[in-house]
Amino acid sequence: MTAVARESVPALLWRLWRDPAAWATTVDVFAILLAVSLPWSTSLVAIFAAALLVSMAPFLDVRALLQSLKRPLCVLPMALFALAVAGMLWSDAPWGARLYAVGPTAKLLMLPVLLYHFERSARGLCVFIAFLASCVLLTAMSWIVAFDPALALKPGAEYGVPVKNYIDQSQEFALCAVVLAYPVITLLREKRVWPVALLLAVSLSFIVNMAFVIVSRTALVTMPVMLAVFALLHLRWRHIVIIGCAAALFGGLAWETSPKLRGTAATFLSDYELYQQHDTPTSIGMRLQFWQKSLRFFTEAPLIGHGTGSTQGLFELAVTGPRNVSASSQVIANPHNQTLNVAVQWGAIGVVLLYAMWLVHLMLFRGEGLAAWIGLMVVTQNIITSLFNSHLSDFNEGWMYVLGVGIAGGMVLGASSRTAVPGAPNSAEP
Repeated sequence: MTAVARESVPALLWRLWRDPAAWATTVDVFAILLAVSLPWSTSLVAIFAAALLVSMAPFLDVRALLQSLKRPLCVLPMALFALAVAGMLWSDAPWGARLYAVGPTAKLLMLPVLLYHFERSARGLCVFIAFLASCVLLTAMSWIVAFDPALALKPGAEYGVPVKNYIDQSQEFALCAVVLAYPVITLLREKRVWPVALLLAVSLSFIVNMAFVIVSRTALVTMPVMLAVFALLHLRWRHIVIIGCAAALFGGLAWETSPKLRGTAATFLSDYELYQQHDTPTSIGMRLQFWQKSLRFFTEAPLIGHGTGSTQGLFELAVTGPRNVSASSQVIANPHNQTLNVAVQWGAIGVVLLYAMWLVHLMLFRGEGLAAWIGLMVVTQNIITSLFNSHLSDFNEGWMYVLGVGIAGGMVLGASSRTAVPGAPNSAEP
């Protein structure tokens, strides 16, 4: 019998309990479970995030963590959270609303933790593969629900949306589809045909689902921008023209054969006309009202804003006429624009912190490699979609940002430090 076989279960458990590498592996496992659960559940994300933090505690190198927290990458998201907490002091909202409004910024505190851990871990790519696999499963479930809505995992589900909502689903599918372009091009240059075919099939499965089942208008706007960033960074002009023509051909074919896609695109104009002519509370009309009023709220308190949780109260005071009858009478706690969401509550100080964080995170991913590409696309998508929604504050898209930047950023930092010190060991590897 081997020594491991002769070792008793209590002795084995005690040895693992005292092994830092075992705890590091546990943190990686919880990060993988968090990524897998994100497309499906909100409660599981919170549970696995808490478990991840607990698993880091026994052998946490406090000095190294504190040193890591001094980086602008970590300071800026923590500063946004601190501003949200401080903003409760000058807000006129009820305390329940103030505390509730702090919640969306709390997940930013996970960013420094993930950066610290995955700078040392070798399993960051496993987390992204887990998220991709979960989204592939969600794609299959989306097709099933499109044919039989009774199989949806929530009551009253939208067409082709088994869980959550079509905006969250579209953001996940769009990110996966665009991110896969980098490994496809890399493998194609290495003439590895079968992996290229597999990844192309997976990427196209997301695009076809969005074209023929359901897609958000935000994804329709952001995907071309993300693909343009990829083309400019990684393709030659000749290849850009060829792929552009192929994309135009596919887009034309999808347009002609998909009533859902045409219907979604047509709502841009129809929603705007209904709002302009009849003040109908369409999606576009309400957004225009939210943005106009939010700009006015910002000018009333331009430096530090109206305080945390103040947005809904301000909209209630600005209502004209019977509530919910027209676009101008809508009340909301979220103006559907991340910049305005921050500006109304925390003024110019909050906006400066927000844009500084986005800029610093973009600069982190200016290099080469898959991790840098994933991080770049995560930040780019969040910035663009935050023009139409408060996606850094929203649960699903906010966690996509935290996981993507935290893990990809840690991988980039780890690769950089190992390059700077050749032969340096990976302390988180078992």
